[in-house]
Amino acid sequence: MIERVESESRKLLGRLRDTMAEKAAGQERLDKITHLTADSIGTEVCSIYLFRDDDTLELCATEGLNPEAVHQTRMKMGEGLVGRVARTGKIINTADAPATRGFRYMAETGEELYSSFLGVPIQRLGEKLGVLVVQSKDARKFSADEVYALEVVAMVLAEMTELGAFVGEGAALRARHTEPVLLRGITGQEGSAEGHVWLHEPRVVVTNLVADDPATERARLIEAVEALRISVDQLLSGAVEDAEQVQVLEAYRMFANSKGWLRRMEENIDRGLSAEAAVEKEQSDVRARMMQANDLYLRERLQDLDDLSNRLLRILTGQGMQTGAELPENPILVARNIGPGELLEYGRSLRGIVLEEGAVGSHAAIVARALAIPLVIGTKRIQIEALNGDHIMVDGDQGVVHLRPDDTVVTAFRDKMAMQAKAQERYASIRDKPAVTLCGTRIRLDMNAGLMADLPSLESSGAEGVGLFRTELQFLVRNKMPRRTELVDIYARVIDAARGRRVVFRTLDIGSDKVLPYMAPQDEPNPALGWRAIRVGLDKPGVMRMQLQALLRAANGRPLTIMFPFVAQFAEYDAARNEVHKAIAREERLGHVLPERLEIGAMLETPSLAFASKRFFEEVEFLSIGGNDLKQFFFAADRENERVRRRYDTLNVSFLSFLQDIVTRCAATNTPLSFCGEDAGRPVEALCLAAIGLRSLSMRPASIGPVKHLLRRCDLTEVRRIIETAKDAGEQTVRPAVMEYLRSLP
Repeated sequence: MIERVESESRKLLGRLRDTMAEKAAGQERLDKITHLTADSIGTEVCSIYLFRDDDTLELCATEGLNPEAVHQTRMKMGEGLVGRVARTGKIINTADAPATRGFRYMAETGEELYSSFLGVPIQRLGEKLGVLVVQSKDARKFSADEVYALEVVAMVLAEMTELGAFVGEGAALRARHTEPVLLRGITGQEGSAEGHVWLHEPRVVVTNLVADDPATERARLIEAVEALRISVDQLLSGAVEDAEQVQVLEAYRMFANSKGWLRRMEENIDRGLSAEAAVEKEQSDVRARMMQANDLYLRERLQDLDDLSNRLLRILTGQGMQTGAELPENPILVARNIGPGELLEYGRSLRGIVLEEGAVGSHAAIVARALAIPLVIGTKRIQIEALNGDHIMVDGDQGVVHLRPDDTVVTAFRDKMAMQAKAQERYASIRDKPAVTLCGTRIRLDMNAGLMADLPSLESSGAEGVGLFRTELQFLVRNKMPRRTELVDIYARVIDAARGRRVVFRTLDIGSDKVLPYMAPQDEPNPALGWRAIRVGLDKPGVMRMQLQALLRAANGRPLTIMFPFVAQFAEYDAARNEVHKAIAREERLGHVLPERLEIGAMLETPSLAFASKRFFEEVEFLSIGGNDLKQFFFAADRENERVRRRYDTLNVSFLSFLQDIVTRCAATNTPLSFCGEDAGRPVEALCLAAIGLRSLSMRPASIGPVKHLLRRCDLTEVRRIIETAKDAGEQTVRPAVMEYLRSLP
């Protein structure tokens, strides 16, 4: 065996481990680390700067600078050389600090005496925690081994900060994961929930950073990497029908079999790190390099690297490997993102969902809405801040998350939930009563659904039927195309559960933000305007025919209602209707029972269809306005783009006038018309829709009570007068006038 010379970093690590093992308060530990580091590297100065908030660094410990500057000297991100290291995440190693771009003189620290400067970022997997600095009077650049040694100290500081090792009397540092945190995101599904954090993928915490026996650590690493390679190969063999998943796993395999990746981790072990610490250091190093890359492909592979490294860390530590772990009481799921199938496995056991990524139209959001679970998306740092079991409150109405809330927030939040519960009691009392306004107008209120789990809400919500059953969810939650027999069974159970109530089955609405896991994604610059919904069905009729056959067989002689999505031209509806007639003729030849009554309608989601010929309105058996899509196309504002999606108002005079024209055209041809979308479930918007002539609204089950309650208190004649007055006055929106009317109600 080749005899290895013990490096400075190994010596320093051993001394660090001994220092961290001693009983000491937080500030004392920091002071010892600065003294030890300066002594080991042979410099006059070692300083630790940690973030006070997202933009402010504070000098928290020093050896060599003015001790009175500790906890007094602060700087902004990017300010001085220290701030520059923090902002860029890059090491600065210079022999002439005062002459280096960005140098800032801080008189209170006495640092003008020192020429050489070496600063390395203190960070953990992309999370910026601070900067570690050494300085000396001699004008010299620090060696590669000294740079490595300082990187290792920075890594230890990051891990120890994560574990709360520097919290204590005199430290002036707050314990991580103990303070209240307010996080803002985007509403994915309305509602409020209180419970305890359940991390979908818990963070791996490395506690044994330093190791004495490199041979043992190397053996552990090689064994774990081999286990990782086997698991990736197994995953790859099980994903043969999923091109996108195969692509990701091939990237995994590339990393897992990289000799350079393994060699660099072994070198980290030789310098004194444990196998776990070696993996994490390599992960941080590669992450830093890839984040600097201009190549978009390389930056996208960063997620693959993180996932693979985390898998390896779980193998080494055993963390997150256990199965059958019990959910906490009232679990709130916290994740970076999650697929619809995984979310459905949790089912209604969840009280709420908080995601770092995702969009309002994502698969997870669709399932969350179907399950009526409050959802907040785009909550940056939630996975970093949250620990399993943490107390958490989710306000899906405002898109706000309270993590480890203080007593004041808890009281206010519970008061809000109590008020909502009281309102639900009022809604329950009118559940079986019709939505009849004071002027005697009856409005039909249906519910939207997409899962069997939705159907019990038909009874509990007071819905008169299902105005929209999203059939794509059965396709989205599978890894391969469902069989026709499976669809027949699902649709039959839906019709059974409806107990004679009307169910409107919308045919497969895929494309745009709803790409099937087993369908190759289309490279389209504007997918919302691209190859989606009925366009896919007509271009690839095999799936449409299978679905139509399944619906006809599921009806088994009972009434059936079919609706085609995203119809932009009469010809598209006509072609889709012909497919239905072909399917009926085929079923008749096979001797299958045909529906007692069949309705074939379309969703009006594009402005073009509102201007279709009179013949279309005469021939279509019913229309349902798809408010979500129609509104984004009308206002030319992408509903997935947070910068613009809130710029338009449903009660805008132009949009209401457009809807009123559709109502008028349908009335002239006696075409049944309904409105389906988020706005139908908002009481004020629903009231205005009813006032302009819509007599059927379809919404999520939880919205039926509030909408019915308001409709029963209002006079549509008066609301219509208010709308017309606002129009005549040249107002942009009728909202202020309508809200003033509502405030005057008894």
